[in-house]
Amino acid sequence: MAIRTENEDDETCYVIDSLEQIGSQWRLAVLHDLQEGEKRFNELKRSTGASSRTLSRVVDDLGEMGFVDRRLEEDAPVATYYSLTEKGESLCPVFDAIGDWAKEWIAEESTA
Repeated sequence: MAIRTENEDDETCYVIDSLEQIGSQWRLAVLHDLQEGEKRFNELKRSTGASSRTLSRVVDDLGEMGFVDRRLEEDAPVATYYSLTEKGESLCPVFDAIGDWAKEWIAEESTA
């Protein structure tokens, strides 16, 4: 739950609340990576660089919050697959906007 002051408007509170849900390094990495489509646990582990323990905690948290679906395939070899829910997919334009911003402002700072 976000800590709010009396002077903050509702829009600011929504931004803070949303960053508390998705704002960690590992949550952002997983959500961004799953934009490409469904992935197995080990694929996510390789692409994000997270440890097994960290990744397990993150995908569980994202699942509980409704951003990620988990699918277990029990045929040999047993595999767990993760994909974005509709709620998770709704973040794709946000990632695009952040990417555009970073290209303009972060790249500009690097060349300055």
